[in-house]
Amino acid sequence: MSLKILSIPLFLFSAALVCAGTQKALPQLHTKGNMILDENGNKVRLCGVNCACMEWTSDGEGHIMDTLKVAIHDWKSNFIRIPLSQDRWFGTATEQHDKGAAYQALVQQIVDYCASNGCYVLLDLHWNDCNQWGTNIGQHVMPDMNSITFWRACARAYRNNPAVLFDLYNEPHNTTWDIWLNGGDITEKTGVGARQGRFVPVTYHTPGMQKLLDTIRSMGANNVVVCGGLDWAYDLSGFLKGYALNDPDGNGIIYACHAYNNKGETVDKWLTHLDAALPHIPVVMSEFGGQNRGATVNEPNAWVDRVIKEMDKRHCNYLAWDLHPSAGPTLIKDWTYAPTPSFGTLVKASLAKR
Repeated sequence: MSLKILSIPLFLFSAALVCAGTQKALPQLHTKGNMILDENGNKVRLCGVNCACMEWTSDGEGHIMDTLKVAIHDWKSNFIRIPLSQDRWFGTATEQHDKGAAYQALVQQIVDYCASNGCYVLLDLHWNDCNQWGTNIGQHVMPDMNSITFWRACARAYRNNPAVLFDLYNEPHNTTWDIWLNGGDITEKTGVGARQGRFVPVTYHTPGMQKLLDTIRSMGANNVVVCGGLDWAYDLSGFLKGYALNDPDGNGIIYACHAYNNKGETVDKWLTHLDAALPHIPVVMSEFGGQNRGATVNEPNAWVDRVIKEMDKRHCNYLAWDLHPSAGPTLIKDWTYAPTPSFGTLVKASLAKR
């Protein structure tokens, strides 16, 4: 549940800083039981950060490649989540006039840089459009039928690339587990989409998460898939009650949990949810965070500090939100990439010990 404040000028970044390295291809991942394994059967722990902006801009704001460089080499991430927009992929946003060619090329540049520097990348369908291309571009209750078109194209582009994982949809909410899994009609009267611009109440059909997974597999893409549950991806309970995805032929599913200190639950309460799931399914905390306010802004956040310690104790996979100074809760103060004392310093220290 991240707030995006858009105030950064847009300009293209030079490709000179993203020369491919010589590192050999990353091992292909798969899941088995509650574990993530490489192709040799070794357990893998994936830890890193979210790098936002590709959902709300088509050019990475001129910072995205520098951000990757910092995340991998300075923050020691081996996993990065890249939020995407299905409209920008196909060039239907108002600033685009090339049918998405430049956007897709930049995504390719991101994937190539991560892969050549030993880092897995999670391509996340973050923003959609209520089944109206170029309209209501933002975060919504569920994916729409245009999301099938997006995943067909994205899966075709990155099928079986060992560095790439797919995140089906960011933070489903305000619906039932049956619709989450099997699809149905969604009516939005307000919602998060309104934060990204004028929002008109709309009804649309969601295909459900199983259909999105089936679409990816139909393209011959066996990549590991990440999928978040309800309550803005906070709720893992449905996966233990018959709503897990069916993936007989792919490399498996990792189930996502998002946790912020605005949920109104203690860390201990969150741990009861997490510990109920960890013995049974692979889990990634694909967003988490929190920052102090007011006089304590320069002190470590006690909630985040405890969450990180508990994840490290359990060897949890995680992706902190976010390595962008205007996508809160923020890991960095500004574009010098100095970590925020209340949040970024804690995450960076944890990654250094991984």
